[in-house]
Amino acid sequence: MHTVFLATIPSPDRGVWYLGPIPIRAYALFIILGIILAIWWGERRWQERGGTKGTVVDIAVFAVPFGIIGGRLYHVITDAELYFGPGKDPVKALYIWDGGLGIWGAIALGGVGAWIACRRRGIPLPAMADAIAPGIVTAQAIGRLGNYFNQELYGAHTSLPWGLEIYQRFDPDNPAIPDQGPDGVAFGHIPLADSPVQPTFLYELLWNLAVAALVVWLDRRLKLGHGRAFALYVAGYTLGRFWIELLRSDHANEILGLRVNVWTSVLVFLGAMIYFVVARKRGPREDPELLATVKPEPEKVN
Repeated sequence: MHTVFLATIPSPDRGVWYLGPIPIRAYALFIILGIILAIWWGERRWQERGGTKGTVVDIAVFAVPFGIIGGRLYHVITDAELYFGPGKDPVKALYIWDGGLGIWGAIALGGVGAWIACRRRGIPLPAMADAIAPGIVTAQAIGRLGNYFNQELYGAHTSLPWGLEIYQRFDPDNPAIPDQGPDGVAFGHIPLADSPVQPTFLYELLWNLAVAALVVWLDRRLKLGHGRAFALYVAGYTLGRFWIELLRSDHANEILGLRVNVWTSVLVFLGAMIYFVVARKRGPREDPELLATVKPEPEKVN
């Protein structure tokens, strides 16, 4: 008989449901929901700044696919031992639906896609980045709910009242076979040995929402432009990611005894803060006339 913890957060019993033969994955659903919200909010902010309606959607057509590919590449490169080597299946490196998107790679390559699209529309990338910044970090917060359903990205054992219960999951077709992957099901809700644990997914979710609120508030107060709102988002996010990474207990590669993402957070935070200060010299927010562009007409063929 296992102990029942009443003052803790229970985990979902599964992260995948089936509609006939079609798998409905919580991780994918929350990623999609986050992307939709980021585009919708970005559109509103872009138009408030003087931009043309529909521009953010056009940019997203390039930025989203680039971002997903970049996020997966970063994850696979930094955790290559999960997919390559004796007994590993390299094909699983393509299984994005099982979880594993590195935000650093997503932002970097997504930025490349956005840059290409902005050049095609003749608009400044920093202005677009400022418009979508709070939407991106809110989308990240929503995405963490996918980690909750996958029962991943948590910390060490804790006695705190908001500790997260994690359960032993099993193969849905054979409950005798353990399966802690996203396809497993927690039959019987049997707590794992370390349960309850630090709900680091929840810490990051709440932190990201706070960063979104900070960006919106300072942007309205200081009329941030030239990429400074985006830099503020990056600095705020990496500051939180630094201490949250130190709480996590899942597998991660390390450099000098610290997780790779801890070092990345420090370096990116410093870069964002330097940009935030230096970009101030570029003056007031961009002239709205620079943002009000017209979608280019396709060339006529005679």
